[in-house]
Amino acid sequence: MRRGVKQSTKASGHIRVISGQWKGRKLPVLDLDGLRPTTDRTKETLFNWLAPYIAQAKCLDAYAGAASLGIEALSRQANHCVFYEKDKAAARQIQSNLQLVKAANSSYQVVQGDTLQLLSQSSQQEKFDVIFVDPPFNKGLATKTIRLIDEKDWLAEDGIVYIETELASANYDTPNTWQVLKESQTKQLCYRLYQKSRE
Repeated sequence: MRRGVKQSTKASGHIRVISGQWKGRKLPVLDLDGLRPTTDRTKETLFNWLAPYIAQAKCLDAYAGAASLGIEALSRQANHCVFYEKDKAAARQIQSNLQLVKAANSSYQVVQGDTLQLLSQSSQQEKFDVIFVDPPFNKGLATKTIRLIDEKDWLAEDGIVYIETELASANYDTPNTWQVLKESQTKQLCYRLYQKSRE
C-alpha cells in the first residue's frame, strides 16, 4: 500500500475483500496523498500464489496503508496478522475496518510506527510465515526492508515474502536463502513471491 503526506481524514474510496470469510466486503480508504491500494487484479494473482501457504499463517503487513493485503490474509484463514503503518489516521482506519468486518474472532495487531525502525529491533522469536512488503514508491525502501528482515531474522523457516515495487526499483538484491517462486509485472509494477530455503 502506498501512503504519503496526509491530505484529509475522509474516506475517498474502498478496498474489496476478494475471498474468504469476508468475501465481497467493501472497506473505506482514507484520502491520503500517495496511498494507492493494491488493485483487485494484482491481489487476486497474489493470493492464488499464496493459496498453499496462507491458512494458519502468521503474517506481517509491513507497509499496511489501507491494509488490503493483511485483511485479505485474515479473511482467508491466516492465523494472525500484524499491521505496521506510519500514518496515525491510516492506522486508526485499519483498526476501524477490522472492527467493521467483525474481526474479533481473528488475531491481529495494528502497530503505528515507522516500518524500518520497527524491523530494526530484534525479532525476539516473533517470526512470520508470510511478510507483505509493498512500500511507498521512489524511496528506496524495498532494499532496506529486505535487509532488515534478513538481518533481524523476522522470517520463519520456509517463510514467504511478497515484494511489490515500481519497475525502476525491481533490481533489488535478496538474500541467497530466498528463492523466487512466482513473479509478474505490469507497465508500472513488478511483484514477486519468495520463499526462504532451509539453511
